[in-house]
Amino acid sequence: MTSDSRPPVILIAEDDPDDQLMLQDAFEETCEHCQLRFVSDGVELMALLLGEEGPGPLPDLLLLDLNMPLKDGRQSLVEIRSEPALQQLPTVILTTSRNDEDRAFCLAQGANDYLVKPSSYTELIEIVKALETWWESP
Repeated sequence: MTSDSRPPVILIAEDDPDDQLMLQDAFEETCEHCQLRFVSDGVELMALLLGEEGPGPLPDLLLLDLNMPLKDGRQSLVEIRSEPALQQLPTVILTTSRNDEDRAFCLAQGANDYLVKPSSYTELIEIVKALETWWESP
């Protein structure tokens, strides 16, 4: 959840430019005050989260794709959950993988949720609306 009245910051680890654009559009439509930040691989993700001088302010939510170059989402999730400063970062897997083993692995490694990318923009809008529970006050 956000502190004070700052807009929620959503970090999206997604290598596909088309998926990035669709996510950006869906967030603009449902959460115009959200600040989105995109990274394209797990190496870039971990560099951003850990920073040169250690972790800085964390995003309110991390959307993590599993299938990325250099370091995939599975490896990134394990690293995030092993880093004390990042363990509480709300992390939702958003992937094309419907594999039960992927789902079980991610949830066992501490992902807060595991969502399969929808096949329609309307369904994506519904997912983004549901994600608001991670940063909206009760």
